[in-house]
Amino acid sequence: MLSPCLFNLYAEYTMRNTRLVEAQAGIKIARRNINNLGYADNTTLMAESEEELKSLLMKVKEESEKVALKLNTEKTKIMASGPITSWQIDAETMETVRDFIFWASKITADGDCSHKIKRHLLLGKKAMTNIDSILKSRDVTLPKVHLVNAIVCPVVIYGCKSWL
Repeated sequence: MLSPCLFNLYAEYTMRNTRLVEAQAGIKIARRNINNLGYADNTTLMAESEEELKSLLMKVKEESEKVALKLNTEKTKIMASGPITSWQIDAETMETVRDFIFWASKITADGDCSHKIKRHLLLGKKAMTNIDSILKSRDVTLPKVHLVNAIVCPVVIYGCKSWL
């Protein structure tokens, strides 16, 4: 159990020492500069340009090496909303991708979210199937309506604000 805790401490220490919060690189959201998102043992770096992203990635790599952590270039992926050249770090080529999974959501280079909407509709259908026997009983009662509202609707509309 100690190993994951130590990794998290080292990763947090490394990210703080990169001083990415102070960097001007990143994307602007609600007048704030966002250049990294962390979740578990993954970090997503974001930038407006290829040069900015390379700068951020090199800062993370350099700070990681100071505490004996190595950037896994096989797991590092690059995604851009526009054309991108081949990426290399220390003579190793980074794979470019058209999409990736972040917080259980598929992020695509073109911003398409139709797959997420379809997935939630399928989950809603599955939830309806799970309570099908109750719903098919002859008694159409208010509790059935409450059941659908409590079980099915939240599954279908979960995360819908991000679909816009």
